[in-house]
Amino acid sequence: MSFQWLKRYMPRGIYARAALILLLPVIVVQLVVSVVFVQRHFEEVTQQMSVAAAREVRLVLMRLDMAQTRDEIAEVIRDVITPLAITVTPLPDTALEERNTRAWYDFSGIVITDRLQRAVDEIAVVDLSDDRRVRLIARSALGPVELSFDRRRVSAAAPHQLFVNMIFFSVLVTAVAFVYMRNQLRPIKRLANAAEAFGRGRVMPYVPAGSTEVRAAGTAFVDMRNRIERQIETRTLMLSGVSHDLRTPLTRMRLALSMLDDDERAPLEQDVEDMQRMIDAFLSFAKGDGEAEPELTDPVALARSIVDDAQRAGQPVTLTEVEGEGQVRLRPLAMRRALDNLVSNAVRYGARAEVSVRLTEKSLRFRVEDEGPGIPEEQRADAQRPFTRLDRARNQDKGSGVGLGLAIATDIARAHGGTLRLGQSPKLGGLRADIVIAR
Repeated sequence: MSFQWLKRYMPRGIYARAALILLLPVIVVQLVVSVVFVQRHFEEVTQQMSVAAAREVRLVLMRLDMAQTRDEIAEVIRDVITPLAITVTPLPDTALEERNTRAWYDFSGIVITDRLQRAVDEIAVVDLSDDRRVRLIARSALGPVELSFDRRRVSAAAPHQLFVNMIFFSVLVTAVAFVYMRNQLRPIKRLANAAEAFGRGRVMPYVPAGSTEVRAAGTAFVDMRNRIERQIETRTLMLSGVSHDLRTPLTRMRLALSMLDDDERAPLEQDVEDMQRMIDAFLSFAKGDGEAEPELTDPVALARSIVDDAQRAGQPVTLTEVEGEGQVRLRPLAMRRALDNLVSNAVRYGARAEVSVRLTEKSLRFRVEDEGPGIPEEQRADAQRPFTRLDRARNQDKGSGVGLGLAIATDIARAHGGTLRLGQSPKLGGLRADIVIAR
């Protein structure tokens, strides 16, 4: 049996689900107890008490038939009504026109009225408007008479007390359990927030707390976070050190090349420049997401400054679309490097590039499109890996670098808790690169 349809109606938060698990059994137990109580108390017990009261009423009516006139009624039935605590009052004939009455919340009154009228045919009206007294109007040979007795003769006193106590203590126990449950779930929520923040490139202070299992999970998370941070730091230091050490021999090579003739110096200097660009690319990739803490940044202003810088450099780049406004927590230098790489790739492989920004309540999207040859769908995943160059997808006459442009953008997007998506631009026909970050 499939319950997939039920998932749409179930809460998604851990607090809501825990509250549902806590409240559902309590509500079910209350409903079951209420139904059983109504059946046993309101129906069966009330039926038995009503039948007993009906016998007493029948006895009074039988004795009343022995009176010859209305004046003799009190004398004839005195010895019966005194021990039964029933009062009898003659009424005019118009009293039979009254209707059965009861309070809207008096559920036992339904059973009382039904049992009394079924057990004693002479009873014409059952008046239960007074919670403390039962008033009956019965037919007799001498005309209508009113019989009145205590309500406790036909139903239990204050039957609603069970419901009141049941609801009160259920609410009290549920409130205490909810406070305890919240204290148990709070460490899980803090762990989830810390993990989510770390996935978006932020380090939130976190100390393991809660039950043994939650503490174990929190400790494992802290250890994992520390290992990842050490790995990033080690990678950055290693590549930075290698790149720095290579600058010295490159400088000596430039000095040595300056002494050669122009015909021999030009190609060698080009090789040195290529090596310098490779070292700069390695250093940029090594920096990754370890530059600075995220800060509130205007993404539109960031994209506009990147486009302005590219235009000053003579590159055919335009900012075509801006949707939404506001600030998002970003690492400005890292995000600038990612967008610079995407714009540089777009200008290198296409005649022109277009940049757009879309900011909504849930996400931020930077889009860079070009007119180049694009990347086949089956090779887009490989294009985001470090040191991967797609020779058949790109124009090698314009230089393919070292294969770190898209890898740097991918690494920075992931550090912000987002992703880099590659596709085909329906507008320009070339590559479409989207950096999408959840807010």
